[in-house]
Amino acid sequence: MKKLLYLLFAVVIALPLAAQNKYVGVKGCACHNMPKQGKQVDVWKKSDHAKAFETLKSDKAAEIAKKNGIASAAEAKQCLECHSTGAGDPAEKTFAAADGVQCEACHGAASGYKAIHNKPENKEKAVAAGLLKADEKTCKPCHGANKMHDAKPFDYKKAWEQIKHPAPKG
Repeated sequence: MKKLLYLLFAVVIALPLAAQNKYVGVKGCACHNMPKQGKQVDVWKKSDHAKAFETLKSDKAAEIAKKNGIASAAEAKQCLECHSTGAGDPAEKTFAAADGVQCEACHGAASGYKAIHNKPENKEKAVAAGLLKADEKTCKPCHGANKMHDAKPFDYKKAWEQIKHPAPKG
């Protein structure tokens, strides 16, 4: 019994360390572009999320950056937090911030759940390994009140209709 308690204690201590997942990037989510997955990556490619980093290279972004005392919007953490994924957090070689707001911005850094999340029987394990279910709270930090610039009004239900990407049933 004592050994079991020590083991349980060790697991509880180790879980936060294991939760330090790395970002794999949209290239690491390639299986989600298969027809049986609903070609979810193609849905993302057509979205503003995929183009979010590119907007940091615009004249308007340079103007906003200058107004906020930022040398380069495409390199500033406070800009990358909403216009990219990960904002400098640990990442695998497949990850590129220039790919914009990627899958993991909503679903969590994937290195811990990538290999197991595709089977229904592993759902709980994948969640325990860092898989998140996106909801309105996930969107608000970037689509709510913005300290850097005026954001477009955000209607979660309308936005979800534009970005939703369910896997086909059956």
